[in-house]
Amino acid sequence: MNRGWARIAAALLLVTAAATAQTYPAKPIRLILPVAAGSTSDTIGRMVARSLSEGLGQQVVVDNQPGAGGNIGVPMAARAAPDGYTVLMISSAQAISPHIYSKLTYDIVRNFAPVTLIADGLYMLTVHPSVPARSVKALIALAHTRRGELTFGSAGVGTGTHLTGELFKTAAKIDLLHVPYRGMGPAISELVGGQISMAFLGLPSGLPQMQAGKVRALAVTSAARSNAVRELPTLAEAGLAGFEATTWQGLVVPANTSRDIIARLHAETLKALQAPELRERYAALGVEPVSNTPAQFAAYIQSEIAKWGRAVRSTGLAKQ
Repeated sequence: MNRGWARIAAALLLVTAAATAQTYPAKPIRLILPVAAGSTSDTIGRMVARSLSEGLGQQVVVDNQPGAGGNIGVPMAARAAPDGYTVLMISSAQAISPHIYSKLTYDIVRNFAPVTLIADGLYMLTVHPSVPARSVKALIALAHTRRGELTFGSAGVGTGTHLTGELFKTAAKIDLLHVPYRGMGPAISELVGGQISMAFLGLPSGLPQMQAGKVRALAVTSAARSNAVRELPTLAEAGLAGFEATTWQGLVVPANTSRDIIARLHAETLKALQAPELRERYAALGVEPVSNTPAQFAAYIQSEIAKWGRAVRSTGLAKQ
């Protein structure tokens, strides 16, 4: 008898879920951005929100919840009802956080269902013009002869620019001295001034410095060459096989959200990413519009968590 009622209840749940998916969305959707307003990630999120509003026929309202490396906004989304009316934009920062923070109130894998990647940005390996290396191979050779003397700057301990440098050190088997700053602005100033030897710069900030001759770019960290700097090889092409370190953004929803709702969000996001206006604005930010299936995004998140975990462990960083 109990089994019969269980089957009836399960059937009712399926019918309810199907009916909800057919009418979805029936009200505005909240898109939580765990970043500060005005940042590149914020701009990306707002562009996608505008396009989704048109495709879904309901306003997608941006809700900035910055702070603590995303550890304020992300838990808010994890606690939200799995009804499709709360969407979260995550980034490579959420693949790093589990290895740095010991008291996270969420699990980016268990508490969320992936929708799709939406953007991918690269770093350029740049050196001050005084550094006598015009290729990655020459830079690695120089680092071997000047063990521990060459310095690389970052936006701070545990940031993507720091850990990309650590991945580079490990892959190249060299010793570099890390110099953390409070943001990339001061790091770029010190690089241009010659106080540090090198840094991994995002395309929007690094390209103008390269074009002005204030830094020398040697390679990019993406898996493929960038259309913006086709002359620069990837680090993999330069001899570090399999090297890839990018800063990405993607959309997820609370776990147990209906597959039909996820499918609708996925389809509309793919349409948004194909819009010429959005692609032009992405190009101006130095990022690529990318997408994948929910299953592919889930596997990608797992691989990113593993990769950045190796980078964090190589630094000896203790969890906070």
